[in-house]
This record gives sequence, structure tokens and C-alpha cells, in this order.
Amino acid sequence: MDIRPVDRCTVLVLVDNVTDILSSLPGAVTGEVANVFRAGATELSGHCLCCAHFGLSLAITATRGDISRTLLFDSGPEGATLERNANRLGFGFASIDAAVFSHGHWDHVGGMLRALELALGANGGRPVPVHVNDAMFVRRGMRTPDGTVIPFGPVPDKRALEQAGGGVISDASARTLLDSMFWLSGEIPRITAYEQGFPPHLCDRGNGWEPDPLILDERYVALHIADKGIVVFSACSHAGIVNVLSDARARFAPIPIHAVVGGFHLSGPACEAVIPQTVEDLKSFGIDLFVPGHCTGWRAVHRLVDTFGEERVIPSAVGRSYEF
Repeated sequence: MDIRPVDRCTVLVLVDNVTDILSSLPGAVTGEVANVFRAGATELSGHCLCCAHFGLSLAITATRGDISRTLLFDSGPEGATLERNANRLGFGFASIDAAVFSHGHWDHVGGMLRALELALGANGGRPVPVHVNDAMFVRRGMRTPDGTVIPFGPVPDKRALEQAGGGVISDASARTLLDSMFWLSGEIPRITAYEQGFPPHLCDRGNGWEPDPLILDERYVALHIADKGIVVFSACSHAGIVNVLSDARARFAPIPIHAVVGGFHLSGPACEAVIPQTVEDLKSFGIDLFVPGHCTGWRAVHRLVDTFGEERVIPSAVGRSYEF
């Protein structure tokens, strides 16, 4: 079940909370404007740019020799944003070899049905494997400080995924994907004392609302870049980003962790309170590059930059592509 090293990896941010076309970027990162012009834009206007939307979707392409495989890691909150952004960035849905649900929240997989429909229409009718686990398909919500319960929109169920063109693989265990280029985690062990998940989170398994702060259905993806190390993709880090990285370090040692990409879930009062401990513990991993996005929050991004420097912290934004 070991992942095999790949020569390189490209990550295209199809959906994220933030749009940023002006900030300067290092050479391994291509900004949204360059990407949309590469895809055929002829003038700069709102008609060619991407839309930011609360959620995350990454198209991760790994290459080994003359073989490339693309994994769609989440699909953002809804199909229209995903389709619009993909079209403007020139992303072809036929290139998707498999898709992953990181966890059962609408802001991560609400666009998956449209992604599968577009893939099926573009690839000649070939079903796309969709990796999930059964625990993702329960009703979710959150309790506000005044006690009000806000239900979350449902995620696509397995039948709907299959009807849209997905070949559903529901398995809670860890495994390799796509010629062993990718690793999909199992349940993430909770070992830190301070990473307590998302405290106001609730679920309804058929007996009414009950606390569900740990969100145990969450998974991360990883790959191994030859001569660099492991790149970890954590879409929301409800498990705690230190717990996520601790699991990756234990699983892949002695290979170093080169980079971590995605949402670190350090926004909101409860999660912001653990930013100092989190950043302090991140020092122990020796990570070369942090790409925080989605639910990380500006306070945590500031602390990461203050601690690790601008050379090692390059925030995510919709339309950017990252080369590893």
C-alpha cells in the first residue's frame, strides 16, 4: 500500500474563499490572471476571472515518467461556481481520473454532481471513481451561541453520485489511488490535547441532533514528490492540522513532509484560541512550504507568516496553480 514517488505535481485551485490577482508570487506559483490568459482570455474583465466562494476544490495532477493522473479533491459548495471557474481556467473535466470527498460538508462536495456530469460528458461516458466513506452521509448542522440549530445542506448521496456518473467506492480504510500515485488516509488519530474539532458541530443519525465535534469521517490525501518529500492535502482539518500532519509523519517516515496545502480550520472563536499552540507545534515538522486556504482564517495566516516567513507561506487563492 505504499505510495510510489512521482516526478512532479501541479495543483490548480478551482474553488477557494479568496480571490487575489495582484499579490506577487514566487516562481513555482502561477497567478489567476496568467492562468486565464493561458486558457484563452484576451482582455482582463469580470467575464474572464474566477469567482471566490466559501469552500474548496483542488485539481491535483501527479506525473511519473509519461503517465499523469488527476485527482479532484473536493468540488466546492455548488456546481455553478466550479463549472465557471474551470471553464475560465481551461480545466478539462475529461482529465479527472478519480474524485475524493474529504468529508461530508456542503462547502466541500456540493459541486460534485455537476463535476461528475461534466466529466462523464467529456470523457466518452466513462464513470469516474468517487472515494467516500459511509459516515459522510449523515445530516449535519451547528448550534449557535444562543442555542439555535442551523441545519447544513445535504451532500450528494451515493445513488445521486452514481446517477451523475460516479463509480462510488465507500471504504473507511486508508488506500492508494491511481497507480499508487496518491494516498487517501483512513480515520485520523486524535492525539493532541488542544485540537477539539469543531465544537458547535452537530449531526443527526436518525435520533435527533447530537454533538459531533470530531467529524471522524474526515480524510486527507498525500503524495510523494521524488527528492522533495510528502505533500499533504487537508481540505478542512477538523481533526486539527497537527493531528493530520502527525499521522502523515508516522505513516511516511523517514520521508520528510515537504508541503501542506488546504484549509487548516483555525478560524472561529474556538479554533482561533489554539492558533499559538498549533503554530508552535508546526515547527517540529520541518515543512518547506505552507499553502493555507479556505477555513484557515486571516489571524492564523498572519501568525504563520510571522513565524515561518513569506518564503514558506504562500496563501491559496482561486485560480492559482502550484508546482511541486
